[in-house]
Amino acid sequence: MRALLFNLAFWFTSIAFAIGALPVLAIPGRTATAAYIRAYTRTIMGLMRWVVGIRVSVRGRHRLPEGAYILAAKHQSYGDAIIMYSQFHDLAFVTGDHLERFPLVGGILRKLGAIVVDNCGGPDARKALAEAATRAAKENRRILIYPEGHLCPIGTRRRYKLGVYHMAHDFNVQVVPVATNLGLFWPEEKWEKHSGKAVIEFLAPIKVDQGRDAFMSALTDAIEGRTAELVAEARGDAEAIPSVLLPDPPRKPKRADAGVSA
Repeated sequence: MRALLFNLAFWFTSIAFAIGALPVLAIPGRTATAAYIRAYTRTIMGLMRWVVGIRVSVRGRHRLPEGAYILAAKHQSYGDAIIMYSQFHDLAFVTGDHLERFPLVGGILRKLGAIVVDNCGGPDARKALAEAATRAAKENRRILIYPEGHLCPIGTRRRYKLGVYHMAHDFNVQVVPVATNLGLFWPEEKWEKHSGKAVIEFLAPIKVDQGRDAFMSALTDAIEGRTAELVAEARGDAEAIPSVLLPDPPRKPKRADAGVSA
């Protein structure tokens, strides 16, 4: 019953905020829109806590470097991005073009300076990612990316895409891995919800000067290892279980499912 109430409140709130964004979008610059969307994310987090009983703990903020950097996060839930956006004043985020299908969302994404890429991947997606990320880097903004490119159920992972390496290499910025166990309480895009203490944790930054393969291995090990520990911690397990590698979903002709990266 609590999950049903939350889902109804989530969609009602999302629609109401989307409609209410119309006059905000008319304000020059993105500051007002960004503040408006942060208010939305914090409202949803309030609903998570008071309706479902999902308490969110954000750890590791002391590890965040100064200036521009890339956040490379585990993607287990629709709630991941909501929590992440609530933590920063000016966050550029990479998202698939599937979100533009929702009314008003495309205008909000453009106003926020989101990096919208074709989920089908390939050279066009990589080029669009590079061009949009260049603009964000020039503005000294933090960039959020989900390197697996798709939602992953608890205990699973997908191949980490190279887009995060190319971005970090091109702009010579550090990458902050982000682990989470949110999928235990808000699984993927599912309607079921469970009460408990969800954790988002910023890990030690990784430099890109070690070479592509070493960087990707370090990034994958950091995110997957700490995510497994957070899942074990929430479950009360004595030992963390390594994640199972899933195959990449088949590409669709033009648009793919959720997620991001090239």
